[in-house]
Amino acid sequence: MSERLGLMPSLIFSRKFPAIVGDCCLFDLNRLLHSTLVLTMVFWVFGYGSLMWNPGFQYDEKVIGYIKDYRRVFHLACIDHRGTPEHPARTCTLEYAPGALCWGAAFCVKGGAEKEREVMKYLERRECEYDLKVLVDFHKEGEDLEPALTGIIVFTSTPDKLSNKYYLGPAPLDEMARQIATAVGPCGNNKDYLFLLEKALYDIDHEDYMVIELANEVRKVLAIAGRGRPKEEKMVVSPRKPIKSDIPSLQLRPRQGAVAIDS
Repeated sequence: MSERLGLMPSLIFSRKFPAIVGDCCLFDLNRLLHSTLVLTMVFWVFGYGSLMWNPGFQYDEKVIGYIKDYRRVFHLACIDHRGTPEHPARTCTLEYAPGALCWGAAFCVKGGAEKEREVMKYLERRECEYDLKVLVDFHKEGEDLEPALTGIIVFTSTPDKLSNKYYLGPAPLDEMARQIATAVGPCGNNKDYLFLLEKALYDIDHEDYMVIELANEVRKVLAIAGRGRPKEEKMVVSPRKPIKSDIPSLQLRPRQGAVAIDS
């Protein structure tokens, strides 16, 4: 089942219920908090979207690197940060893709179980559209054979429209660009989320070809490429290291307790 849904067979945590799914072990959040936070007294979380430039919590260490066999895709609806239930934004999630690399930033939180619970609670509220937490290996640049960290938490989502109402799935590039160009929510424009992600990846010297292609398509929709934008946002570039990488009408309402922060 994990392979059928496009999930890497690794340790996965779900909010919904404890179960065993194929090669993946699912546990409830309370067990995650007890086993990962209480016993180790430290945890790492991997950011591949807005966490890269706006983690929103105090951390003790930040490391640039990548996880293997996942790629970034704009297949997830956001209805309370960069979009609304009537006009959802598109934000990135992960898709299992053997051989792919997804670059981002790993954040370490120390200081005891209480501090770590507070950070996890914050992340749970912030990433409320993501229904899965996966434990993965994290690699630093130049250390491909052995991971620098194991068991690092990453928020992702079930790639199935029946079981995950926030999963939009793929769409033609021009349709995704039109949706991103026009979606707006409490945290700002969907297009700014995309442009900030593009810049964050550029800043760490590991651009994502899909992100660049989508961002340039949004610029075409907005008719702003090369004019009318601050210099730092004109990122019409080719990636240094290319990585292979019907808008549905959603009848959704924001989840109770969601916080209006960047996502």
